[in-house]
Amino acid sequence: MGLPVEDVVELEQLCATYALKMTQGDIHYIIEHLCTADGTYSAFGETYGLEDWPRLVEAAPKGLFLTGTPVLELDGETGSGEVPLLFIDQTDHHMRMGWYSDTYRRTEDGWRLRTRTMTFLRRHGGADSGRPHDAARPKPAARPG
Repeated sequence: MGLPVEDVVELEQLCATYALKMTQGDIHYIIEHLCTADGTYSAFGETYGLEDWPRLVEAAPKGLFLTGTPVLELDGETGSGEVPLLFIDQTDHHMRMGWYSDTYRRTEDGWRLRTRTMTFLRRHGGADSGRPHDAARPKPAARPG
């Protein structure tokens, strides 16, 4: 049995809008319109809450985010997906490639991104979550345990 077409189209648009707004540098749009209030992004051995995203994006290279169609699994009001990514740095055209692993939640405003985890493909043939030693990348805000 297939997935509900309306949900698939909405989630495809959510992922496409994320890529476009990241390319345009509009992290505030992403936070306000595409994520759940408890949304997180994980990479570089860290998990960042929404309050951390503006500083993280500010420290990151700027460029083009190209994403493919997400592969989705939906279960009522929640879901998960994987989205291929190719990032091209606008200053030197170096590329980073990999995929996002997402979780989604349906809210009263529609489907929203709850978690996004980045996996990078490496030249040596492996895959990992990124370089934790990048000095320009801010640390996540401390959260009460």
